[in-house]
Amino acid sequence: MDKPRQRLLALLREQPFITQDALAAQLGLARSTLTHQLAQLTREGLILGRAYVLAEPRQLLCIGAANRDRKLRTQGPARLASSNPASQLESAGGVARNIAENLARLGLPVQLLTAVGQDPAGQALLAEAASLGIRTHGSLQLAEVPTGSYTAVLDEHGDLLIGLAQMQACEALDAAFLQSTLALRRSASWTVLDLNLPAATVAALLAEAAAGQRQQAAVAASVPKMDRLPQDLRGLSLLLLNRDELAACTSIHLDSEAALDEAWSQLQARGLQRLVLTQGSDDVRCACTGEPLRRVPAQAVTDIVEVTGAGDAFAAGVVAGLLRAPHDLIAACRLGQRLAALTLQSAATVSPLLSPALLEETAP
Repeated sequence: MDKPRQRLLALLREQPFITQDALAAQLGLARSTLTHQLAQLTREGLILGRAYVLAEPRQLLCIGAANRDRKLRTQGPARLASSNPASQLESAGGVARNIAENLARLGLPVQLLTAVGQDPAGQALLAEAASLGIRTHGSLQLAEVPTGSYTAVLDEHGDLLIGLAQMQACEALDAAFLQSTLALRRSASWTVLDLNLPAATVAALLAEAAAGQRQQAAVAASVPKMDRLPQDLRGLSLLLLNRDELAACTSIHLDSEAALDEAWSQLQARGLQRLVLTQGSDDVRCACTGEPLRRVPAQAVTDIVEVTGAGDAFAAGVVAGLLRAPHDLIAACRLGQRLAALTLQSAATVSPLLSPALLEETAP
């Protein structure tokens, strides 16, 4: 970047509310020249709008659900069609929000684009994100829709019995929303979307990434929402999902290694660049275009508290790993396993033990 542009950006960073007249005077530029430079920087995504909000370098952007998690855990064997004594824990949740918090706790710059209600739950989610260093400008606050919620019913061992999701707010993340956040999204080195988004929004994001050659990851939210993934996967750098979600995505019965290979071949033909498949406590499988599926050995985890958030932590670790070493998918999966293990050993949806030191400890 040339020195005049560097000086202009430095002034905007120091004084985001500065007037164009004052800027022109300090830089010794004609007003018309300054206006042209500001417009160019906005088109490039380096300025996000007035006040002159500057894009963060190598920013990670998460787009999708933010909601309140309610976790109910039975105190003994679950009995269906009956009342069960249980303990309850509430926390912030949502796939995109959880991934954003994991990344922020690793010390990475994160922007979250989501939709919440204009209710106490929504305001609490935005305030908590801000306290973690997650940027949320550009997110929607809806007057007519409540903040989303996810209720997980767990057995006495912490395994999921059933999850109930109310995600109506995500439907507002539509074409108009994408247009309003276009300049902001241009600054992202990686965009991570979850499949709580409307199908049309997912398709638009993939088409946008394909046209702009941007790095984009999609994280499955559940089997019923796999139909939100379009047939055309060009523009999707990475897909993270579990075995049931892969079966739903490809309509292939995954009862053998040959079936897994067939599913991967189908996704490649649709344009997918990289696949990461989780299988609970079994080995992770992953591959890049033109390569066979490879195994990443499972890491033994002791003292599991409960499972909520582990998949989101794994996804965050994979993205963080690829940000650090773009061509080492195996190392990225190992980092994801490390984050997931910490989450499994915590009652929190995102482990409070995550820190920037973890990236240094697991550096390849």
